Amino acid sequence: MSDHSNPHAEDHHDDHGAGHGTMRDYVIGFLLSVILTAIPFWLVMTDAIADKATTAIVIMAFAIVQIVVHMIYFLHMNTKSNNGWTVMALIFTIIIVVIALSGSLWVMHHLNTNMMPMPHDMGQLP
Repeated sequence: MSDHSNPHAEDHHDDHGAGHGTMRDYVIGFLLSVILTAIPFWLVMTDAIADKATTAIVIMAFAIVQIVVHMIYFLHMNTKSNNGWTVMALIFTIIIVVIALSGSLWVMHHLNTNMMPMPHDMGQLP
């Protein structure tokens, strides 16, 4: 016996309009994440780029690309109107990314500056 008295009964099913990822999407996302982590690690460990500022900029670019990969392959964000980005969500994401990346660089710079021993202190014992 079907429930014809409730016109919205058919609206409640497992597919909420959100695009769920396939195993292929998760594997692609995982492989891209590993590659986007391994390349900056290799750049730092081998000193492939001599200039430290350039290395930091390249690593930040890889970090931004990796955030986009995570948003697409794991959070399933896309441009479909019923499932996707609104202007506010995009602006919020950009603000959070800028705060996280610039804050991380600021903290690392100040730790490096303030924690390195001074040349005149290196020869003295307390």
